[in-house]
Amino acid sequence: MTSDDALDQFGHTARERAFGRHVGSDRLIRTGLDALMAGVESPSLAMLAGLLRSEEPEAPELFDRLLEELGLLFHPPADPRAAKWAMAYWIAGQITDGSLDPAVGTHLIWADIAYDLGYPEELKPLVRCAHNLDGWEESWEVSVEELNEEAVQAARQFLSTRSAAQAED
Repeated sequence: MTSDDALDQFGHTARERAFGRHVGSDRLIRTGLDALMAGVESPSLAMLAGLLRSEEPEAPELFDRLLEELGLLFHPPADPRAAKWAMAYWIAGQITDGSLDPAVGTHLIWADIAYDLGYPEELKPLVRCAHNLDGWEESWEVSVEELNEEAVQAARQFLSTRSAAQAED
């Protein structure tokens, strides 16, 4: 792992936590250890990476301090709806870049976002992909790989609508 990879991992974990996803202290410590071994330097990094199991409750505070030191602290929009949309775009980005399995990502959008937003039109293709991937059976005339590719395309299309909307602003 390079230091850039480690910083990307910090940013990813910061967003997960900011969007309300559970990230265990053990994972925060492991992320710190990975970064330390990759050569990332920060005053709180060695403290986070060196936490013992009995010290795990200190990990979230140290992790946040480390994010601040590295300039990676992330705050989602204060408006709950805007935060849900931001999370949807973030997950779609991970689906398209291959860092998140399409079945997992579309399921997160379906279960954690679309419902709360009242199933908006923009998310329906991703929700449909989540349903297809969740219910897929070998007897279907379409492979799971094809359904995964369909989900990646739906995520890419969703992201392009955001880019188009931003260009109009």
